[in-house]
Amino acid sequence: MKKFLTSVLLCTTLLGAGTLRADNILLSTKNSSLLVTADKGKAPLFQYFGPSLASIDDVFNSGAAFNDPVYPQFGVQCSRETAIQATHNDGSMSLELVVESVSREQRDGGEVTAIATKDKYYPFYVTVYYKTYPDNDVIETWTEIRHLEKKPVTLYRFASAFLPVRRGDNWLTHFHGPWGAEAYLYEEPLTDGMRIIKDKDGVRNTHSSCPSFMISLDGRPDEQTGGVIGGTLAWSGNYRIAIDNDNTHTTRIFAGINEDQSQYVLEPKEVFTTPVFAFTYSNEGKGGVSRNFHRWARLHRISHGTAQRDILLNSWEGVSMKVNQEVMDQMMSDFSGLGGEMFVMDDGWFGDKYPRNDGSSSLGDWVVCKEKLPKGIEGLIASAKEKGLKFGIWIEPEMTNSRSELFEKHPDWVIQQPHREMYKGRGGTQLVLDLSNPEVQEFVYGVVDNLMTAHPEIAYIKWDANMSLFNYGSTYLPRDKQSHLYIEYHRGMEKVLERIRAKYPDLVMQACASGGGRINYGFMPYFDEFWTSDNTDAMQRIFIQWGVSNFFPAVAMASHVSVDVNYQTGRRTPLKLRFDVAMSGRMGMELQPAHMTDEDKAFARRAIADYKKIRPVVQQGDLYRLISPFDKSGYASLMYVTPEKERAAYFVYKMEQYHNMPTPAFKMAGLDPQKTYLVKELTVVGKPIPQDGKQFTGAFLMETGLDFTVGGEHASRVLELKEVK
Repeated sequence: MKKFLTSVLLCTTLLGAGTLRADNILLSTKNSSLLVTADKGKAPLFQYFGPSLASIDDVFNSGAAFNDPVYPQFGVQCSRETAIQATHNDGSMSLELVVESVSREQRDGGEVTAIATKDKYYPFYVTVYYKTYPDNDVIETWTEIRHLEKKPVTLYRFASAFLPVRRGDNWLTHFHGPWGAEAYLYEEPLTDGMRIIKDKDGVRNTHSSCPSFMISLDGRPDEQTGGVIGGTLAWSGNYRIAIDNDNTHTTRIFAGINEDQSQYVLEPKEVFTTPVFAFTYSNEGKGGVSRNFHRWARLHRISHGTAQRDILLNSWEGVSMKVNQEVMDQMMSDFSGLGGEMFVMDDGWFGDKYPRNDGSSSLGDWVVCKEKLPKGIEGLIASAKEKGLKFGIWIEPEMTNSRSELFEKHPDWVIQQPHREMYKGRGGTQLVLDLSNPEVQEFVYGVVDNLMTAHPEIAYIKWDANMSLFNYGSTYLPRDKQSHLYIEYHRGMEKVLERIRAKYPDLVMQACASGGGRINYGFMPYFDEFWTSDNTDAMQRIFIQWGVSNFFPAVAMASHVSVDVNYQTGRRTPLKLRFDVAMSGRMGMELQPAHMTDEDKAFARRAIADYKKIRPVVQQGDLYRLISPFDKSGYASLMYVTPEKERAAYFVYKMEQYHNMPTPAFKMAGLDPQKTYLVKELTVVGKPIPQDGKQFTGAFLMETGLDFTVGGEHASRVLELKEVK
């Protein structure tokens, strides 16, 4: 029976009594099960998703079976929301899909189950896929749509997934926010009606909303307890997640590409593959869902997800576009002296006819500006090597400026509309290249390939994208397929990124898009990390990183220490807080070291050394969020624990200060109650906490916690815990 629960089985010999039939398909992870009925010649039905099943008989005998279509289609049943809607060339808008076959295979470290369906009349086919892994609790699903009709079929709806959830005291957790305040957490009870989470930016899809959500099944969401389902769409373009409560006992969730202005003309024999929708269940609250996604991401969805990340200095906030050989050398020298490991030169290094001095020119002209860098990139690489640093560089290859040599040569390469004046972005000149065009794909690939061919020692690329998809129109796509642009842009991007990864598998890349505009799992198979936000204010980063951490692990979350008076908010915060917040992600720096005092440099050296002690724990450990900044208690705390539970790193931040303010018990989570831990404070300023150097059982730390003073407003503490053996 245990073996039965940890794999995908077509239930045949194990079935016996009652309603159980040989067409029930059970997919199980370590701690959850999904049950589908796939009777040949009939519509496949979604029956159950939740805690692991000891017997599928329980689902049917209890009345808990959903009996909902696996992939609802517009057709005979047309009063409810649908996952797919198509118009055949004869004008019929109806689909009626029934099972043809069910198969399974081992693929890329997991087991894939395919439920192949066909329309009862038309040669129209939809295959629904589910993928499970033996090492985590996330299930992936997607669909393939094709047909053998004589003429094209138009798809008007093509969701990646349909997921029913039993209605009760359910709450929705979702994430929204503009530039500089990405991924703020919002929670609300799920009431009757429909809730839509969407994006229509075209290029960057996580500034206003995120394609991720959680639904708690046991009332108001809790970090540590309760049943919770979480889902995220692995797509880099426009999306639509519809959560429909239609006065029945079921909440119906549809997730996929946003079909607005994206109806798709599907040619005969062409295969349309939808993005992956990943989902999971945990009975350990929102934190359990997060840990499930983090493990899945590190093992299967993020480039080099299990590799240790370097501590880097990025030049942007330090010097902006005032890049030159002398100042780059100085920044590298200073950062090396602090214990840094990599230097990344940001915007401003390129342009021949139009040197890049501001945002109004030069994108697309990826040649070194000799006025600024007479020794070229090779001179910078040599300087970095001399100082014991790796070298990285910034590019924005999807974009151009109307003031550039590229645009002068290829004005037809930009996204544009006939008979309309082009809307231009940053600097009054920025435009988006048309990645549906193979020539443009070749050019964008060449930006990276040319750099890496000429300078194979480049270790890191920061890939930026600073404009939405305006001027919707393509000079490449045919007249009857202009509505494919939103989709073909990202398909073209994937083709480019697949080639880059194939040729340069060890290259580390960051996905940046005006800050946190590309925090999605559609991009992460090709990128090692993302720039979490252009807002580097430590106080606001506590909120942003808290939201992002619900679905993304610390190893991918770039978090940098910036100047004391923050550029984005004007807030002044202590250097210790800035380091302590950055240490809870992939720590780096974003300032001019020459402007630091000797005292600040001394602290930075100690803080970087301390981060190196806990880096493996933070970047690969299990996250436990403890006190939420969104609860407005004046504190926030979180911790990381290794899977073996022998080491941990604990962070607490003081958000505000007022007289007679209550201090919470600083309880921990995720430790082994039977183990004893030595507590050591890191990044100490002044006196350490009284518990520094003392030992405590895991049970005491989790049940009672430590009582210490964090300090005044914007104070913070970082503790390292090690098992005493």
